[in-house]
Amino acid sequence: MKREYISRTLQLLAGLLLLSTLSPAIAGDYSRYVDSQGNISLPENFRTEMAHLGSWFVPDGEASGLHDVYTQPSAVAAYRNTGQFPDGAVVVKELRAAEMNDHTTGKNVSNATSVVKQWFVMIKDTQGRFTDNPSWGDGWGWALFKPGAPQVSAANDYQTDCLGCHVAARKTDWIYVQAYPTLRRN
Repeated sequence: MKREYISRTLQLLAGLLLLSTLSPAIAGDYSRYVDSQGNISLPENFRTEMAHLGSWFVPDGEASGLHDVYTQPSAVAAYRNTGQFPDGAVVVKELRAAEMNDHTTGKNVSNATSVVKQWFVMIKDTQGRFTDNPSWGDGWGWALFKPGAPQVSAANDYQTDCLGCHVAARKTDWIYVQAYPTLRRN
């Protein structure tokens, strides 16, 4: 019992140290992806600078395609230690068109194409910083970016433009964590 307590304490301290050294958005400044008015920007280089949490494949409908989801490595460490995303955590979901082909690994294998359909960005806000901005609420900032205009969010109000797809994930802080093996300790 005592060893387990010491081990858990050391893991928590290591996670806090990682948070303080790797992420300015979590450790000090709120977020480099949010301006003073609460406008959210699409993180550049998220595919190479963030951790891949997992993927979804949606076969039909407007949201069809492969959905790859990313966050900062420090947010992964914090989630593994606490079971919650820390203040300032950034979650990016990239939705790409998909195609099916036969490969040596099987028939009708789906893969992403180079066509990006859109990006979703959520930024954790435990302080309620932007109450006058309709893109913020329920503990997150919410944004949607289209390929033709990736500098400006296409979402105007998170309650009407974003929340509808996340209702089923309300109990897990609006995030579908069951699809993200990177967040699991094992």
